Amino acid sequence: MSDELRSSLAHQIRRLSKILKTNSEEEIKDYSRRFGIVKDFYDKFLKDMIITNIPLDKIEEFAVKFFGSKEVKFAAIDGTEISREVTDLILFFGGAYSVTGTIKFKNGRIPEVSYSEELFTSGKTISACVPIYINEVYEIDDEFSHKGEEEFNIAPEDIYVINNSQISLWIMHFAEYFLAYKMVTEEGVKILLMDRNLPGDQANFISKTSKKDFWEKLAILGMDVDGIKIDVNHLEILRYRIFNPSLDVIAPRGDYLKFRVLFTLETSDKPLSLEEICEILQIPEERKERVKRALASWEDKGVVIRVGEKYSIDEKYKDVWEKIKKVAINIGEKIFLSEDYARILKIEKDGKFYWLTTLDLAFLTLIIFYSLLEECWKRKVLLIGLVKDTSAREFKNHLIPILQNSGVIERYLKPEDISSLPNTDRMLLQAISILNSDKFSPPWCTIEYDSSFITLVPEERNYVRGAIRNKISPERIFLKSYIQLVQAERDPKIRSNVLALTRLVYPEFDYSEDKLLHLVNRYSKTIEEPVDVIIYKNNGVENVVQTLIMATLLAMVDSAILEVFGHNKPLFIADKIAKWHVGLFIRVIESLELWIKEHPDLRDFIFYMSSFRKRRWEIERYRRRG
Repeated sequence: MSDELRSSLAHQIRRLSKILKTNSEEEIKDYSRRFGIVKDFYDKFLKDMIITNIPLDKIEEFAVKFFGSKEVKFAAIDGTEISREVTDLILFFGGAYSVTGTIKFKNGRIPEVSYSEELFTSGKTISACVPIYINEVYEIDDEFSHKGEEEFNIAPEDIYVINNSQISLWIMHFAEYFLAYKMVTEEGVKILLMDRNLPGDQANFISKTSKKDFWEKLAILGMDVDGIKIDVNHLEILRYRIFNPSLDVIAPRGDYLKFRVLFTLETSDKPLSLEEICEILQIPEERKERVKRALASWEDKGVVIRVGEKYSIDEKYKDVWEKIKKVAINIGEKIFLSEDYARILKIEKDGKFYWLTTLDLAFLTLIIFYSLLEECWKRKVLLIGLVKDTSAREFKNHLIPILQNSGVIERYLKPEDISSLPNTDRMLLQAISILNSDKFSPPWCTIEYDSSFITLVPEERNYVRGAIRNKISPERIFLKSYIQLVQAERDPKIRSNVLALTRLVYPEFDYSEDKLLHLVNRYSKTIEEPVDVIIYKNNGVENVVQTLIMATLLAMVDSAILEVFGHNKPLFIADKIAKWHVGLFIRVIESLELWIKEHPDLRDFIFYMSSFRKRRWEIERYRRRG
């Protein structure tokens, strides 16, 4: 190497080191400044929003009231996915893994948890592996098929396809919720823990299935369901097929109004007039025209039939939900449980086999997701999503300003004060906990608030708008809170990470006037619509479900395992099982590669079948090993 080049390289290394050090110092100073502001935030502002005493004195009665029993079965589910290249194939793998046990509630005590014997083998496990030629990825992964060659200019490199394909990811999503549905409906699980952000997943599935221009490529489009073929109207209805009249869900407002009108007709035993529909949904006179337009839209699509002044649903779209749900379950069983290993990701339609695309998997996952919510409501199953790391900011940026504007919080915090706080809710609450270690200690949790706050932006008093294009996510389905479970015995400032918790809303416990905050959204220049969100307004409001959850999570911590400090042991074990299975799968892949290389009919061609990148990687690996 020349002296000039060596000097140039040394200069670049020194330059990069200085850039890294300078910018890191700036970030650290900024965080130190933000943490300094946080010190008094607890006393001045958050004291009433944090619950520090978990009432265990009546926990057994709470459990019996909710579950019907003081001892119930629980399951924790985690998923994993991986994709690997083998010659000209890409192997896509996704699966979900569960840990099960029982929990017994007793007044005044942390509940007793018993795990199933032989944890690594007793829990339910499902997975699927699909080998696909790299050129076929474009047919299956709609992220590529939607772009087309004109966006790439030239065909993308193989490494781009391998690194960016979402096939294994969507297999994993489907697996997790399919296994959760099976655990609830077949295993009698009453507490279901998932390493998922539940409302975030719903928003993700809705977004993924939103582009109608791409629906024509769906394999499930045109499938026969007991004599009825799935069409685009079915697909449109399915995207918001979340219906619970006891919660007034899905709310008859915004983009959801037309779906709620349709579900109202579906559940009626007779045709209804415009006035009758508006009376059922409590739609005032100034909003009747929107209901009329929604009915006209469904009528144009052939979904709704009008006879005189009465409306009803066409037979083709009536009572079809249970049939389509059955289709999703059957496809899930084929992918994850069937002993017929051929065409694992294909379905038969009109005598031909079609690949299930990632868009198909998104629709199927959404159907199973809604089916799971239905079963949890019906069977009184406590559905909990627990996320370790989150960059969410709605607690400080949306919730607190809206509660100020609505008079729920009397103290006023200026927007510039909010912007000076730590960037994320988790970091804010973590800092408050550490800096006020002499005032409160784990276990603690924040009040629960409607997950739709993430899309609510405050305006003047009691008025809100949607964060993006005035869109507000569905309310009264999920509640969110933050929790911190343990601290070190020797040093109270050493505390576990703050976790984000989401859970299902239960009408018998969460839906009452004292837990509702009535907000208003200007849907248009002339129309205002109510947005009624659920929130436990302070730590003095009894919250039976949150008490059950906190008691459950406290029973499932294990400080003896360093990695589980303040986290959930069943989810930790499920994650370990998932990683173990992936390790086994990788060994299977390596065996497959060896079999291909040693196959007498293939080894003469293996050099040409392998990519240049793959051959170079193998040569470099052997060289490193000497």
